[in-house]
Amino acid sequence: MTTDSTFHHGDPATGAPILEMRDIAKHFGHVIALNGVSFDIRSGECHCLLGDNGAGKSTFIKTMSGVHKPTSGEMFVEGRPVRFDSPRDAMAAGIATVYQDLAMIPLMSVARNFWMGREPEKGTFPFRQLDMKAASEIVMEEMNRMGIHLRGPDQAVGTLSGGERQTVAIARAVYFGAKVLILDEPTSALGVRQTSNVLATIDKVRKQGVGVVFISHNVRHALAVGDRFTVLNRGQTLGTARRGEVDASELQDLMAGGRELAELEGSLGGTI
Repeated sequence: MTTDSTFHHGDPATGAPILEMRDIAKHFGHVIALNGVSFDIRSGECHCLLGDNGAGKSTFIKTMSGVHKPTSGEMFVEGRPVRFDSPRDAMAAGIATVYQDLAMIPLMSVARNFWMGREPEKGTFPFRQLDMKAASEIVMEEMNRMGIHLRGPDQAVGTLSGGERQTVAIARAVYFGAKVLILDEPTSALGVRQTSNVLATIDKVRKQGVGVVFISHNVRHALAVGDRFTVLNRGQTLGTARRGEVDASELQDLMAGGRELAELEGSLGGTI
């Protein structure tokens, strides 16, 4: 395989992107974390961003979600140029991120974690009050839709498995209007069964028309749900491949700098 034939930069999927990043660079002083990264995500697809540790994945998603401002490059949401000054701006544009730490409070109920101060209200001003009945019903409905069957909305998040917590965070983001859902290594700390549940949740979300950006260094997890695959290496993308155009060993080789290893092995006479 050569990157020129399998990976390409021209119209890798049909339909207009919800979110598009063009030639994004990010410098921290003299350190170049991103050096001209382009990436886009369309409605109802799962676009996997793959890279080994230090490839620039975290910097890129923080730029995509408003934590960092790009040093240069352009961002577009549904064709309109945007500039995010904070994660709040990104969320207002429909860009939601689920990080590895999930930002949940284990001792609090699933319902409290789901709403986080945005509970529905009833009544008219100045007599409005929280509608806990509606809040509980919505939580149970949304969890059932994602395949999580709670004992009740007051079940503590700490009693859920890691995969179930991921699903709660994903369901919360989708319910509050995410058009693009960025998942930061969602399967990295999970067992086989929990991983399978999270991948099934991603598939359900995609079928609801949400664009999913799946950040991972696990090629096989990405191949299970991905529609397109972009490899990030040393702050640069090596291009984008569609499902069926590339296999696990080729992706792994690119992520790990396989070409450089092969050249080194050749120069050392095949001793590594």
